[in-house]
Amino acid sequence: MLNELYESIYQAIKENQTIIIHRHVRPDPDALGSQLGLAHLIRQQFPEKTVYAVGEEEDSLMFIGKMDQVETDQYTDALVIVTDTANRPRIDDKRFSTGRALIKIDHHPDEDHYGDISLVNTQASSCSEIIADLSLYLAERLPLNTEAARALYAGIVGDTGRFLYAATSPRTMQIAAELMTFDFSASEIGQLMNTNSKKVANLSGFVLQNVEISDLGVGYIILSRDILEKFDATDSDTAPVVSLPGTIEGVMCWAIFVEQEYGGYRCRLRSKGPIINEVAKRHDGGGHPLASGANAKDLAEINQIIDEFEELMVEWSKQ
Repeated sequence: MLNELYESIYQAIKENQTIIIHRHVRPDPDALGSQLGLAHLIRQQFPEKTVYAVGEEEDSLMFIGKMDQVETDQYTDALVIVTDTANRPRIDDKRFSTGRALIKIDHHPDEDHYGDISLVNTQASSCSEIIADLSLYLAERLPLNTEAARALYAGIVGDTGRFLYAATSPRTMQIAAELMTFDFSASEIGQLMNTNSKKVANLSGFVLQNVEISDLGVGYIILSRDILEKFDATDSDTAPVVSLPGTIEGVMCWAIFVEQEYGGYRCRLRSKGPIINEVAKRHDGGGHPLASGANAKDLAEINQIIDEFEELMVEWSKQ
C-alpha cells in the first residue's frame, strides 16, 4: 500500500510544473524538515519545476531553512503538498485549498482525511522519516542529496526527542544512518537543537522548580502571560521546556498550559505511558497517543484536563 502511494505521489510531482509545499502552523523541526527536505529533493531532480515552501518562519529553527514568498495566482495550476499536518485547520497559509491538486503526507492519526492523495503512516516516527523513505524507495527517480538529508535528519531528531521516544523504530535508525552518509554534521544539528537562549534556560529552571506533581504522577504547570513577560519569553519559547517534567522521577503524564494573548491557553500534553490523545480531542485538539496538543478556554477547563489525566493514571495503574 505504501509503495502504491509513493508511486502516485511521484507521478503527481512529475506531472506538475508548479509545486507548493505547506506544513502546520507554529512549526517544529519535523514540520520544517519534512517540508524543506521534500522541496530539496524535487528541486534537485526536477530543476525545471518551480517549487515553493511556504508558511511563517520560526526564528529558533532558521538553521533548517527559510520559507519562500508565493503570489496567490501561482496556486491556480499548482500541485499543493501538505506535510506533517493532521487536520486542515492547522495548515499554515489557507491558500493550500486553492491549488489544482492536493496531497497529504503525515504520520499523525488520520482523523481528517483530506487530499486527492493521502499518505498517512502512523508507524513512522516523523513525517521526515516518511519523506526519506519515499526518496529511498524511489531511488534514482528522486534521490537524496545533502540539503535534503540535513533537513530530514533534523526533523527525525526533533520528533524522536533525539531518538528517546517510543516511536523510534529500527527503520528510523536505518534511515537516520543513511542520511548521515551525506556531507553534513549530525553533531552540529544535535548541538543547534540542544542550544537554548538564556531566557529559555531561565524559563526551564522555573518550570523544573515549579511544576506541580500529583500523587498519581500527573505533572502540570501554568505559564501565565505575567510569567512569560518576566522571562521575556513568547509562546514559541515554551517548546524547548515541554519535555522537562517528564525527566522528573515519578511523572508519567504531564501538561504545560501556556496563556495566549486572547486569554485562553495552549495545552502541551505529553505521556510516558497512558494514552492521552483522547483527552486532547475532547479539548479542541489531538495528536499522537503520547504527545498531543489541545486548547483550554479558561482555568476551569485546565482543571478539567488535569482531572482527566488523573483518571487516566488510575486506569493505567490497574494494567
